[in-house]
Amino acid sequence: MQLRRSGLSFDKLGHIFISHLHGDHCFGLIGLLSTFGLLGRTATVHVYAPGELESMLKAQLDLFFNYDIGYKIDFHPVDTTKHQVVYEDRSVSVESIPLNHRMPCAGYLFREQPTLPHIRRDMIDMYGIPISQINNIKNGQGYTLPDGTKIPHERLVTPADKPRSYAYCSDTAYIPQLHKLLDGIDTLYHESTYANDKEDSAKKYHHSTAQQAATVARDAHVKKLLIGHFSARYGDESILLNEAKKVFDNTFLTAEMKVFDV
Repeated sequence: MQLRRSGLSFDKLGHIFISHLHGDHCFGLIGLLSTFGLLGRTATVHVYAPGELESMLKAQLDLFFNYDIGYKIDFHPVDTTKHQVVYEDRSVSVESIPLNHRMPCAGYLFREQPTLPHIRRDMIDMYGIPISQINNIKNGQGYTLPDGTKIPHERLVTPADKPRSYAYCSDTAYIPQLHKLLDGIDTLYHESTYANDKEDSAKKYHHSTAQQAATVARDAHVKKLLIGHFSARYGDESILLNEAKKVFDNTFLTAEMKVFDV
C-alpha cells in the first residue's frame, strides 16, 4: 500500500532487507510478494533476512501459492552476529550491522560505490580530444596532442561525487561501540522508542532512548540523524526530538511517507 502511495515502481524493487522477525518488521512481506505475482512479475526477488525466516516464508508460499508464485524468490540468510557485506554490485554495497534486540536482529549499511571523475567538456572541446578517449581519461590517463603536448589528467576532469552512505539501525538497545561501524556516514536512522523518563523500559525491552540514538550519531560523526519507532505513549513526539537535539542537533523525526535527502 505504501509503495502505491509513494508512486514508486514495483518493477524496480529487486532486493528486500528484513532486520528481524517481529511482526511489524516482516508481516507485510508475503503480501508484497503476492502482489508482485498478481502483477505478472518475472524478475527474481532477493530477500535478505535472519535465517529463521526462510522456513516460514517457504511455508507461506507453499500454503498460498503451492510454490507457483510466477517468479523466483532467492533467500539470503543474514548472520545477525557479524558485520559483513551481504550484497554488492557496481552501484552499491550493503553491510549487515549486528544489533542488540530481544531476538536476532541486524541493521543495514548502504554505501554507494566510488564513481569515476567527471569529464570537463570545455577542455575536451578546446583540445579536440576524440570521444574514444573519454573512458581512458576517466580512468586516470592524460592525453597527448598531435604536436606532442601532454595534457594532464587533472586538467581534463573534475573530482567524482563523494559516495553517499545510509545506515538503518532497526530495533536495538543502546550499543556503546556501534559508532565505530558507522563512522563518517551521511545519514543514520536509529530507533528511538523512548524518552529519558523510560530508560529502564528501554533497557528491559532492548530498545533505545532518543538521547542514546543521538549519542551514537555524535560519536559516529554522521551528518544527519533520523529517529523513529516511537512508543505510542508519546502523543507529542517533540519530546523525543528535543532530547536528541541536545546531544546531536541535526536530528529529525521520521514519519511514514516523509522524504529525506541522504
